[in-house]
Amino acid sequence: MTELGIGIGWRPEIAEAVEALPGVDWVEVVAENICADHLPDSLTRLRERGVTVVPHGVSLGLGGADRPDPARLAALGEKAVALGAPLVTEHIAFVRAGGPLTATPLLEAGHLLPVPRTRDALDVLCENVRIAQDALPVPLALENIAALIAWPGEEMTEGQFLAELVERTGVRLLIDVANLHTNHVNRGEDPARALSELPVEAIAYVHVAGGVERDGVWHDTHAHPVPKPVLDILADLASRVSPPGVLLERDDDFPPTEELARELAAISAVGVRAAGAELVGAAHQHGALPQVPAPRRAPLLIGAGARVSGGPMPGAAPVVEDPAPADGARQRLAVSQASLLSALVAGTPVPEGFDTRRIAVQSRALAAKRAGVVAKVAPELPEILGKGYRPAFLAYARSRPMTGGYRRDALDFVEHLLLAGRPEDPAARQRLTEWWQDRSGSRPPGRAARLVRAARHVLVRR
Repeated sequence: MTELGIGIGWRPEIAEAVEALPGVDWVEVVAENICADHLPDSLTRLRERGVTVVPHGVSLGLGGADRPDPARLAALGEKAVALGAPLVTEHIAFVRAGGPLTATPLLEAGHLLPVPRTRDALDVLCENVRIAQDALPVPLALENIAALIAWPGEEMTEGQFLAELVERTGVRLLIDVANLHTNHVNRGEDPARALSELPVEAIAYVHVAGGVERDGVWHDTHAHPVPKPVLDILADLASRVSPPGVLLERDDDFPPTEELARELAAISAVGVRAAGAELVGAAHQHGALPQVPAPRRAPLLIGAGARVSGGPMPGAAPVVEDPAPADGARQRLAVSQASLLSALVAGTPVPEGFDTRRIAVQSRALAAKRAGVVAKVAPELPEILGKGYRPAFLAYARSRPMTGGYRRDALDFVEHLLLAGRPEDPAARQRLTEWWQDRSGSRPPGRAARLVRAARHVLVRR
């Protein structure tokens, strides 16, 4: 596999812009947002142009107490094959908790939550990673996440935790420098120390993104320009290693194409120049899109890691033979993660040792994100409910933790409103009832069925 180069996160909202951007070598797509047998036309066109597409998963929950779901692994593998991807990526995080291991209801976070840096958690994570590696058709790389809260009693730094994970599994790393900055602001962790402890030769590629600080808390929004501190961390990383790829993430409040091009150029100037590459096209005519520096074209094996600056490409590191987690490790991790998630989404008492203020901030952030995502997957709901949508959803979320996906959450929210006789406006309640009826079956009705139902509703109202 050759190196990736300079890339950007592909999102439907900016699909045309991504296709028009100069100097984009590759894109990353959220795996859960595509179907293997029906790829978006934009991704198909990019692939036909020779642009590499990497699926980036967000729902495996490899840092959770349960073993990875075979169906989720199979789906991720199918998407990698359909895209012709050289690797797939996921996160070092847990996204759900509860269930059989704790004999409690299964709860979904709808968000990437941090794994405790303990021996128990590392043992479980290593086994989960090996299960995923065995099931996937291409190499796996894992991303460090941004965190607002810290676990009490942690036994390792982030760099030490990641280094041992790589040593024991041979997994590659996706290093998000914006997340290192987030953890610096929110948890007081030193990005330079984290980079010094990382096995930089294991880096598959790098994420760069923007965020915003509110009330002393850094929010990794992916909806703001990349700030200088994040670029400084990228420069530090690039002075230590020449990463095979650097990618800009943007998930909301999408700017004009010209602004995206300028951000890519700034990232390239830092990440590539610091690694010793030369910039090209520095001078361009007024009004033209900035030219992204030409990426290095020396072949790099993603599966074998990045090339340390000035040194030869290393071979794949030997994997240490690793026993399965000790008896009770999964059970202990399951209980601790379920207790934390329940406090965040169900209002149960905060587990001992956690910062109660940070738990409250994280809880509000999870509810706000949940409301926002439901509004995206079911845009008819804010249209029907108007300004009442958000307060109604947040009130619902306080007493109804998410137990399935966001589409299921939208259905449950509407059912909750209708059972309570809301909204008060009869016309809005009728529209909401029809929306729920059209989508509450075991399978959503097709276009023809919806047209028939729409005609029937018109006749009934007459």
